Amino acid sequence: MKTSLKSFLALAVAGVLAVAAQAQPAPKIFVVDMAKLYDAHYKTEEQNGKLKGDQQKAEDELQKLNTEGNTLVKQFNDLKEQANNPTLSSDAKTKAQQDLETKGQEIQRKQNEVNAFRANTQRSLQQRINNFKQFLLEEISKIAVEIAKKKGATLLVDKSGPTLIGLPSLLYFDPAYDITEDVSKEINKDRPAGSTASSTSSTPAAKPAASGDAPSVSFPGSKK
Repeated sequence: MKTSLKSFLALAVAGVLAVAAQAQPAPKIFVVDMAKLYDAHYKTEEQNGKLKGDQQKAEDELQKLNTEGNTLVKQFNDLKEQANNPTLSSDAKTKAQQDLETKGQEIQRKQNEVNAFRANTQRSLQQRINNFKQFLLEEISKIAVEIAKKKGATLLVDKSGPTLIGLPSLLYFDPAYDITEDVSKEINKDRPAGSTASSTSSTPAAKPAASGDAPSVSFPGSKK
């Protein structure tokens, strides 16, 4: 009788171990270099070419605005010289001074235009870069996960690290290894009746905008 009981227990334990083994397969970890894949992707090369062309157009436009600003500065200096001419009549000096002030305001508006154009262009180009990178990394990640699954992976890790936009180091894991629910049950097993469950997730605080010197543009010949 004792021998039969031992045999039954042994079979039961073996069965439990077999079920556990099926529920949680042996770890099989693969790694991938997402940064390398991104840099070498043909779409990245195409995008870099487009951005380079658009950046050149922006620089050409900025040069045009600077040239216009230089012209205004020259006109300002000519008016200033006229206003300081001791041979001018009182009325002529008053008129020259008024023209000088008007030209100074025009220069200020042009400087503001240059600064706004530079800032808007930089912001637009950076946003395009970020959007493209996010899109392409998601595309590459999807393909990498599919290949890893075909090879029987339980974990897929990006060896380039969590340095790319919106991309964690852990790209894929077998759900059999997720013990979140088990931990949650253990945490809440002594929860008082009627208490309200709190959310396990929290909204991250908004990150402050990156600090840095604002782009400044000064026309040659103008006072800072």
